[in-house]
Amino acid sequence: MYEKQNLIKKFGLPRIIIAVFLIALFIIAPFVGVGVRQSFEDVISRFGMFSILVLSMVPMIQSGCGLNFGIPVGIIGGILGAITSIEFGFSGLLGILIAVLFGVVVSILFGLLYGFLLNRIKGDEMLIATYVGYSFVAFMSIMWIVLPYKNPVSVMSYGGSGLRQQIPVADYWMVNSTIDGTTRSVGIISNFLSFEIAGVTIPTGMILFFALMAIIVWGFFKTKTGTSITAVGSNPEYAKASGININKMRVISVIMSTAIAAIGIIIYQQSYGYIQLYTAPLAFTFQSVAAILIGGASLNKASIVNVIVGTILFQGILTMTPTVINGALNIDISEVLRIIVTNGMIIYALTRRNE
Repeated sequence: MYEKQNLIKKFGLPRIIIAVFLIALFIIAPFVGVGVRQSFEDVISRFGMFSILVLSMVPMIQSGCGLNFGIPVGIIGGILGAITSIEFGFSGLLGILIAVLFGVVVSILFGLLYGFLLNRIKGDEMLIATYVGYSFVAFMSIMWIVLPYKNPVSVMSYGGSGLRQQIPVADYWMVNSTIDGTTRSVGIISNFLSFEIAGVTIPTGMILFFALMAIIVWGFFKTKTGTSITAVGSNPEYAKASGININKMRVISVIMSTAIAAIGIIIYQQSYGYIQLYTAPLAFTFQSVAAILIGGASLNKASIVNVIVGTILFQGILTMTPTVINGALNIDISEVLRIIVTNGMIIYALTRRNE
């Protein structure tokens, strides 16, 4: 009995309730005309798309910088890498790798400046980070119009300059895949080693890529630098007394978070099929924050398990709730429900941030 109570306490009652609700949605789905196979596939696909973005929260949380509400800074770095790769005509896996390399380089610069700023406003990181995210997105909305990109796929057709709201990557990062006689475009990484189980397509490539990134992050926090970052987040006074340069560790964590976010958005884009510009990066902020909080992270402690659990639960609920309710009521209110569920989950997650 004690072990059972200890397990419940360790996993967290809120997460158990959400998991039970998600399972209940899958059970109800067939009775309201919703395909369970397609629903499973959607949830698994969304996990692959969002997991690395949620993973980018870990370094900053571990260093005590709090939740990275400034994740659009890293996302924009990834977007710059993506459109630069396309500008020079790189395609296939090479094109994605070039986008990742360029995006990481740009994000390191952005992260350095972002980290210096956060060091000057210790104690108010999350508040300032939110404004940094919004301000940087607004600034880049101007830059997308004036940057000298010329690829016809990227620029607005009527003016010949200025980047589009959405830039398709189908001709660069996607391949045609035939499943059950139906041909569709899928991302190159998503399609890597993909297979079917009971009619459900598993995007093995994205899952393996997340696993690789998770191992890198886990391994980093086993190093001397990673341990120092954790010490700074757990007990700054002890870290200072131990001779650890607190400001340096915080900047490293911010750079790491920013670079991982850049990689994450590129993986998302190759699966989604479009590079989204202008205000689109703002849409990923609260989803990533809510997911890791629902997974059990606190303001100064997060783990890979928190990332996995939180992403599955959040994306599962976000995917299944509108679909099941639409099927039950026979009316299309999916967008309204999606907004209600998304913001409701975010509010809930933020109230659970210290559990």
